[in-house]
Amino acid sequence: MTLSAFATDWQRDFTLPGEGRFTTETRANILELPAERWTQALARGRRHVFSYPVTITELTIPYRAFMGFFEERANNPLKRWIQTLTRGVVPFKSPGEVMGWLGVHPFPSDDTTPVSAEERALGMGASVLEMEGAKGLTFSCAACHTAELFGRPVVGLTNRFPRANEFFTHGQNLLPLADPRLFQMLTRATPAERALLERARHAVTSVGAKKPAALGLDTSLAQVALSLAKRGTDEYAARLAQTARRPRPNPLSREVADSKPAVWWNVKYKTRWLSDGSIVQGNPILTNFLWNEIGRGVDLKNLEDWIAENRDTIDDLTAAVFATQAPAYLDFLPAESFDLALAKAGQAPYEATCMRCHGRYEKGWEAPDAEQLSVKAQARTVRVHYHRKTPVIDVGTDPGRHRGMRHFAGPLNRLAISRAIETIVEPQQGYVPPPLVGIWARWPYFHNNSAPSLCAVLTRAAERPVRYVSGPAVNPATDYDAECGGYPELAKAPAAWRARSEHVFDTRKPGLGNGGHDEGIFLREGREVLTPTQKRAIIEFLKTL
Repeated sequence: MTLSAFATDWQRDFTLPGEGRFTTETRANILELPAERWTQALARGRRHVFSYPVTITELTIPYRAFMGFFEERANNPLKRWIQTLTRGVVPFKSPGEVMGWLGVHPFPSDDTTPVSAEERALGMGASVLEMEGAKGLTFSCAACHTAELFGRPVVGLTNRFPRANEFFTHGQNLLPLADPRLFQMLTRATPAERALLERARHAVTSVGAKKPAALGLDTSLAQVALSLAKRGTDEYAARLAQTARRPRPNPLSREVADSKPAVWWNVKYKTRWLSDGSIVQGNPILTNFLWNEIGRGVDLKNLEDWIAENRDTIDDLTAAVFATQAPAYLDFLPAESFDLALAKAGQAPYEATCMRCHGRYEKGWEAPDAEQLSVKAQARTVRVHYHRKTPVIDVGTDPGRHRGMRHFAGPLNRLAISRAIETIVEPQQGYVPPPLVGIWARWPYFHNNSAPSLCAVLTRAAERPVRYVSGPAVNPATDYDAECGGYPELAKAPAAWRARSEHVFDTRKPGLGNGGHDEGIFLREGREVLTPTQKRAIIEFLKTL
């Protein structure tokens, strides 16, 4: 079987059009659709962002039972049963508390995405699927790729605190203990709801989940590799009971190869995907569906058939992801926190030290009539110049993620479905220097979140903060350091953040190192290239991207 129609513009030798080192091509309309059709595709694709479209997925929760768990009854038998399975009191008192813990953000009141009433009530990323006579609860792309930024959700922005992988570790432990007959008796489940639970119990035996090393990171790389280790070595990775019980060893069970979910609006500028650039060929949306479903224990023949039958869905979601736009600083933060003159002054030192890797950005203030434009119009990026072919560069940042690909690529590439969708994974030495569009909103920095602010990024590694504390971006006055561009210093962070140990990030832990970007970039023969004034100006310039 070949699904080569999906490979248009995804081949490994594809180069963005343009001249010289950089290109001005953005591919926001990646499918090159006529205006009306593109608008329609974006609307459908946005729905798929929130309502998971892969309807053959198997690891779902019976929705009615999930909601029934929170019924306020003095003697709720389902609640007592689950508390017995978990050997303790479940700390959540409502579906909203569960969604909050998972990092799912509420829909804003003015959102018009045509999701179901159940999905709207649960939040952006919770997906309720109709599955052969029963409703199953699962999670969509938005769970990891939508974040709240000072009171407004931003689709395509990295969720700072996703718990998808941790959620799977709980499911891996609990689902095998959930007897379907007892479940049906306690919940008065229909035969279809019981079948839903049985499918989930079967699928989870092929899932190898791992909790991230720090809150805010993602272990999807390890989850896919460990899940494949629980399956057969044939080209469809058959789900075998014996292999599930005794999986093949994989170093990712102990090595840390965590990274944060990527922002979506950057894909339009790139020809390689992931922070390590290891997907050298293939549509990133198809690749994510493949990884998602391996990590959810699906039958890969069923997934291959679903992909072949749902090209329109994949095209719509691809269109929606590539069309996402970065949030503008002046749309979220007050004008008094921005200095236009300083931002202009930061362009030259940025181009002298950062441009060769991260690209050039034409600004509104470079226009002949710039003095007549508003501050916002002058600060706007008019055109992005990024590499025609996405590079991978080793600048000394923590190697855990790119090294982890060595334990992942082989098992993935041998799959028949990988060949069908023409996805190729090759381990790299280093990471992609990403386009810096929307960089101001993407703190903490580096692929592993080890730099809390742009100040830290521009500081030599030996002097970067060893520890910092994280928290939600709610109040710009307390939750964000506008001068440094990121989290406040540890001593100035809100007390509520410091009180939660899981929000303390320690760069001394394996895989969380904050090294890199020193010699040859910000240092020359051990000496600082940039003055403190230039660093401050660069940060102000970066706010405009």
